[in-house]
Amino acid sequence: MNCFASLPASRPPRFGWRASARSWRPRTKATAWLVIALAAIACGPEVAAGDAPAERQRIAFPDERLAVHGLPWFAEDTPALRRMPMRLEGRLRPAVWDLAQHTSGGRIRFRTDSTTVGLVAENPGFSNMHHMASVGENGFDLYVEGDYIGSAWPDARGKITKEWRIGTDSKPRDVTLYLPLYKPVKVIEVSLDAKASCTAATPYAIRRPVVYYGSSITQGGCASNPGGSCQALLERWLDADFVNLGFSGNGLGDPPVAEAIAELEPSCVVLDFWANPGPEQYAAALPVFVDILRQKLPRVPILVTGPFYFAAETAGGGVASTQAAKRRIAKEFVRARRKAGDRGIVFVDGLEMLDRSQAIGLVDGVHCNSLGFYFNARGLDPYLRKALR
Repeated sequence: MNCFASLPASRPPRFGWRASARSWRPRTKATAWLVIALAAIACGPEVAAGDAPAERQRIAFPDERLAVHGLPWFAEDTPALRRMPMRLEGRLRPAVWDLAQHTSGGRIRFRTDSTTVGLVAENPGFSNMHHMASVGENGFDLYVEGDYIGSAWPDARGKITKEWRIGTDSKPRDVTLYLPLYKPVKVIEVSLDAKASCTAATPYAIRRPVVYYGSSITQGGCASNPGGSCQALLERWLDADFVNLGFSGNGLGDPPVAEAIAELEPSCVVLDFWANPGPEQYAAALPVFVDILRQKLPRVPILVTGPFYFAAETAGGGVASTQAAKRRIAKEFVRARRKAGDRGIVFVDGLEMLDRSQAIGLVDGVHCNSLGFYFNARGLDPYLRKALR
């Protein structure tokens, strides 16, 4: 089987933005109204009371028909939904282990001819950060055939109960439920029309996952929706499975995380952990992390991203010098590795993922909002396409 099957010819959508160092504005009035309309979209076509069939097909989770993606050790720890296996708890720093319970990048995929999809889940520890929408932090997104349908979020007791209408006719459709970015969650059941089929979703064109390692930014802070993270956007554009190992405030280049990644069979590894360590720590950790990966993954492409733009860089001072130092460290490290013969490692300048003219994509001067993650994905897209060829 060729796991590096041809990528779709399509590119990410290019909205009508005009960007320069001094301005960022819609090119047309139509584009401006598009932005307003997108911001005003409700959270999906709910099934009205009395509109859905009285009888439902209720599929208790887990079920082999409901494939879990993005949580590569799920089969080992079923039914727990977490990003690292239980057997590594003692080897990981407590903060990393706690964050590994967050389901960022987790997806449930299946194919059905049902006209409705229902979800029952629990998120008892839900909360609201000041700079992140609750749906992204705590909720689920539903996509059908690659299109956003709606979202679900916990009530005051942490219970999530939702039914969506996904079509008017009974024809097979691929369905993806994106799990919360910043909270642990328990899925109870998925429900369908009483006589609907439920089978495996269409396989990804790139079945071996792209593995992303990094900080809170990598984890998805602060996308409005689970399906709006940089990684989820690239998943849909490239038709490529992925694993998100971003750990908020704790992407420090921990060797046990590198060893865990090396257990997998990734199609590519994206090292995006520039945000949390200081320059000296980053310079020390990056070579160790890559060495561990290369011991077991000698030919897997590795993309090393440098820092993207932080709003405080405009004022100069400590933030500007720190960001510049880490850009230099990442670039020089990759150059040295390539000179030594590792042609599979590539540097990605973070300023190609978000620069000063795109600072509107930052929610707090540091973390991306959904627009910022769109910029991130646009910048990373050509590098991933080349790596996955």
